[in-house]
Amino acid sequence: MGMPIRQSLRIGSYILRNKLLRKKKFPLLVELEPLFACNLSCAGCGKIQHPASVLKQRMPVEQAVSAIRECGAPMVSIAGGEPLMHPQIAELTEALIRMRKYVFLCTNALLLPRKIDRFAPSRYFTWVVHIDGLRERHDASVCKDGVFDQAVEAIRECRRRGFRVTTNTTFFNTDSPQTVIDVLDYLNDDLGVDQMMISPGYAYERAPDQDHFLGVRETRELFAKAFAGGNRKRWRLNHSPLFLDFLEGKAEFGCTAWAIPSYSIFGWQRPCYLMSDGYAATYRELVEETDWDAYGRGRDDRCANCMAHCGYEPTAVFATVGSLRESLRALG
Repeated sequence: MGMPIRQSLRIGSYILRNKLLRKKKFPLLVELEPLFACNLSCAGCGKIQHPASVLKQRMPVEQAVSAIRECGAPMVSIAGGEPLMHPQIAELTEALIRMRKYVFLCTNALLLPRKIDRFAPSRYFTWVVHIDGLRERHDASVCKDGVFDQAVEAIRECRRRGFRVTTNTTFFNTDSPQTVIDVLDYLNDDLGVDQMMISPGYAYERAPDQDHFLGVRETRELFAKAFAGGNRKRWRLNHSPLFLDFLEGKAEFGCTAWAIPSYSIFGWQRPCYLMSDGYAATYRELVEETDWDAYGRGRDDRCANCMAHCGYEPTAVFATVGSLRESLRALG
């Protein structure tokens, strides 16, 4: 199961409108990073390795809104760092909702109990809570005991208050098909979240732990075995069927990182959320002055093992919209 029908129709019409206007590159979703600071030190994340002077910076609401308005993307994922550490995060979220943007606020949930009263349920708003496995595995991933239980309770409270909740789970080479099945069964059946996102870990250059990222072959084997027996169809996964095919090795796509660009306190990041080869002042500059043909598997060694959604999910979405069969499959 992919995104809600109303959202699917809007995204589909947005893509078709841009195709009719003969636009070759346009954004589907912006990874908005209004800060890099975080209250956790996860072993697989390099975001908090920036200097202290950078970690103290907070993006003004007006700057964030201007960037989203300029690029025109219909969806915004607010990440970081930990977004709930931003003093104006509720104001930023509300401003984007007033623009009728679909907003996904990513959080480790530790601050959620203290901040939740500042937010209101909306069909345009979804909490995205990071869950990297069941209790022992998740707490090891975030390098702090007790975080899993706090995140689960925060999810339950969000659900009680009528919010949409999606989870985001990153898998590493320490995972097995069974650990994938166990956490997704728990989130889907026991916790009852609205949808789940999954991703193989990408080797962040600054990440403290460089030994547990998945390669392409390992990724395909892991998901092919985890998805066997009809699991894919019963889990409420927030991905297009073609992207899940890609994770299993049943489909091959090129990277379209320009469709899920990253905007942070430094500007528009080249070429994607996961790599940093400089910054552009505007989305137009990012698109027009980046050598996109230089990136992707077989072109840049840093891309060799990447199967992340920020590069490949939009390719799958474009292929879905271009096919009646795949569109019906996605809606089903």
